[in-house]
Amino acid sequence: MKFVHIADTHFDSPFTNLVRDNSFGEIRRLEQRQVFKKIINYIKENNIEYFFIAGDLYEQKYIRESTIQYINNLFKEIPNTKIFISPGNHDPYIKNSFYNDFNWNKNVKIFNSKIERCEYENVNIYGVRI
Repeated sequence: MKFVHIADTHFDSPFTNLVRDNSFGEIRRLEQRQVFKKIINYIKENNIEYFFIAGDLYEQKYIRESTIQYINNLFKEIPNTKIFISPGNHDPYIKNSFYNDFNWNKNVKIFNSKIERCEYENVNIYGVRI
């Protein structure tokens, strides 16, 4: 089994604690997109079966729908990869979250507050949002 695991990307974070110059936040957000695109390309090039995102994919307070669309469009580039997202404390699965309201690609599974098992030919994946 081949998989990639990431966590704490915090898409659309303002990064105000890092520097006083607001332009740094915009540069950092663009770099996040570039790195995420590289991860997707790695998954494509290496036929990775599973992609795990363990919390804080984005910042609920600041996330823009255009960023969610960007992420989801990248997920469409890896249709044979099963993607599992466990929301974290900065991107909770709540009523008005994109996890709840957005039409994610069919290869994306977002865990909620109950333990779930996803069964596949050679593996069972368990997940929960805490």
